[in-house]
Amino acid sequence: MTDSMARALELARQALGTTSPNPAVGAVLVKDGCIVGKGHTQPPGGPHAEIVAIKQAGADARGATLYVTLEPCSHFGRTPPCTKAIIEAGIREVHYAHDDPDAQGRGHGAQELREAGIEVHAGEGEAEARRINEAYIKQRLTGLPFVIAKWAMSLDGKIAATSGDSRWVSGPETREWSHQLRTKIDALMVGVRTVLIDDPQLTARPGGIDAERQPLRIVADSRGRTPVTARVLDGPGRALLTTTSASGAAWRRQMAEAGAEVLVLPERDERVDLEGLLRVLGERQLLSLLVEGGGELLGSFFNAGLVDKVHAVIAPLVIGGREAPAAVAGRGVERMAEALRLVEVSVERLGDDVLVTGYPIRPPGA
Repeated sequence: MTDSMARALELARQALGTTSPNPAVGAVLVKDGCIVGKGHTQPPGGPHAEIVAIKQAGADARGATLYVTLEPCSHFGRTPPCTKAIIEAGIREVHYAHDDPDAQGRGHGAQELREAGIEVHAGEGEAEARRINEAYIKQRLTGLPFVIAKWAMSLDGKIAATSGDSRWVSGPETREWSHQLRTKIDALMVGVRTVLIDDPQLTARPGGIDAERQPLRIVADSRGRTPVTARVLDGPGRALLTTTSASGAAWRRQMAEAGAEVLVLPERDERVDLEGLLRVLGERQLLSLLVEGGGELLGSFFNAGLVDKVHAVIAPLVIGGREAPAAVAGRGVERMAEALRLVEVSVERLGDDVLVTGYPIRPPGA
């Protein structure tokens, strides 16, 4: 991979959490071996990465080579097409990491550039670029958000003491990492039991300060047990309570009056239909959903095969207790050969804690 594409990928990573429902894209313009323009996608309604780089380069864009982490768009959205600006700027060569999965752009941008006489190359840095925009790619191809399951557990796999108390399983470094992660996702979800026991805010507070952009806070509450005093109903950001017809109409009115959106979904296994929820979120152009627990909600997502990525934090604690809740509940599997396995696993230290990240796959025939 060239240094120019590596720089474009770094710029794309910097944009994560600010561009949804658009992808996070980085662009670098090079002329005579020097960078003459660079940039990343701005928040929705703002210029795309290519436009930022072209404006920075000015007249130096003519005859330059563009390195960009996604195929330039060729259609009108909130902003004009990038291909038009590339052609008008006189750029002679374009290298992009991978095709745009959006049906409006897939392959069309590259074709338009080639028809204008621009030399186009695809594939450099593709694997890394796809990881950066994994949520955008899934939502555009399937209509569903990318689901990340996250939990913190003790060495013996518990997420709380026998009383349900879970503050704090992980250390301060993990909590800061968690708040940084919340700034990069579109929605955050917990089950009502977590609300009743922990009363979390579910906001992004890196460094202890409310982030400018907050995720949508979602509570799965099929029977309508969230109290009007719950902290998830206050503070910055919007709250969405997903429930079923089993919840009372009076409770639903009370939650709406408290400022929350109440979404009534069908029941599946006496719980909120999670696939139905994902369809609604996808239709609303939310790209990513972070599921933080508890164990029953995480188990339901795994049971339904809806988890795309896992962040598991292991803390150096031993909690014990037959009744202490486990990280993932649900039906589970009958045989070890049927267990989900993580691939593309990475491991890192967060203070005294260990973070394991990977992508779950189901064994053949399971």
